Amino acid sequence: MTSPCVFLCSVLICRNYKGDVDMAEIDHFLPLLMTEEEEGVTCPIMMHGNVHFLWIKHTNLYLVATTNKNSNASLVYAFLYKLVEVFTEYFTELEEESIQDNFVVVYELLDELMDFGFPQTTDSKILQEYITQEGAKLEVAKTKVPTTVTNAVSWRSEGIKYKKNEVFIDVIESINLLVNANGSVMSSDIVGTVKLKTMLSGMPELRLGLNDRALFALTGRDKGKTVSMEDVKFHQCVRLSRFESDRTISFIPPDGESELMSYRINTHVKPLIWIESVIEKFSHSRVEIMVKAKGQFKKQSVANNVEVRVPVPSDADSPKFKTSTGHAKYVPEKNLAVWTIKSFPGGKEFLMRASFGLPSVENDEMEGKPPITVNFEIPYFTVSGIQVRYMKIIEKSGYQALPWVRYITQSGDYQLRSNF
Repeated sequence: MTSPCVFLCSVLICRNYKGDVDMAEIDHFLPLLMTEEEEGVTCPIMMHGNVHFLWIKHTNLYLVATTNKNSNASLVYAFLYKLVEVFTEYFTELEEESIQDNFVVVYELLDELMDFGFPQTTDSKILQEYITQEGAKLEVAKTKVPTTVTNAVSWRSEGIKYKKNEVFIDVIESINLLVNANGSVMSSDIVGTVKLKTMLSGMPELRLGLNDRALFALTGRDKGKTVSMEDVKFHQCVRLSRFESDRTISFIPPDGESELMSYRINTHVKPLIWIESVIEKFSHSRVEIMVKAKGQFKKQSVANNVEVRVPVPSDADSPKFKTSTGHAKYVPEKNLAVWTIKSFPGGKEFLMRASFGLPSVENDEMEGKPPITVNFEIPYFTVSGIQVRYMKIIEKSGYQALPWVRYITQSGDYQLRSNF
């Protein structure tokens, strides 16, 4: 990678790492982008001569990397999104003003994030140890490079101390589901993440055990329910060689909050909240909608903050609602009726009836049929059955630490098509 630039309608800030791409090349980016937008086709990679522009957009800013080599595009995009993450950590909001007001800090960050076109330290917590926004107060102690930068464990500082040592583990699974108008599940999968909040002294080593099917197959102890995980991705702290050899998740954790791993489970998922809908039109003067929601998960669980979003005709007006529980409202700017249920126990059924007025003249315009979407969160429950079997904490001082585990299932892209 040669030169990442950030600009709005003109270049705000630019850094050339290798010097093999002329700085003036960035002036060709916006004309190329505008030409593609006029033609209705935009591409994440554009070319001018032998120079390639790889770009992303964040709010009103474009972040662009230029290269004239056969660079690793995935690495370039990962770095650009990491730039957004780091700048947001520093400035709260990444926009034109925050770049202009902090250009000195931005240049410092660019120099530390990458060296001669190769990404270096990209962890914002480590960067904040020696790049602060108080640039005028330069102390001798601050000029020393922190050991975390040169240490093998670059994501954790030494000398961390807590009065009470604890680890909080959140296993969060998002369900992606598409149901057709006939009630058949067209596609479904589960995307899971394991998040940590680590408050441990010293430099502890943690070992996490899950009911992983591959692990049980290796050890010959295929007892109880196991889970087959795909597309597993780990934080850099995990010892990958150890995981590949014996499926042990062994690591020295970052301090504070972090995402330890993510995974995907490609399996048939039964809809946890089932929606049935009926719509009736009366002489093109009004429309009535009936929606029934049923919790198809175990009775001892409760879904929180359930939100059923029902599409309505774009010319609807005069809404009237009646619900057996919760409350409903009309959101005209989105052409939606939104039914909110704060607490939805498993096995229960609830009804919503809605009535809307329609113009007396029939609208012959063919509108699309957007699906009903559902948002929800079910604590203390995972649809895949994944479990944390153990968490071992090893630290040379031998202190006792408490691991806490919480399971959450939530909606991802959860859509049910209707016959509207």
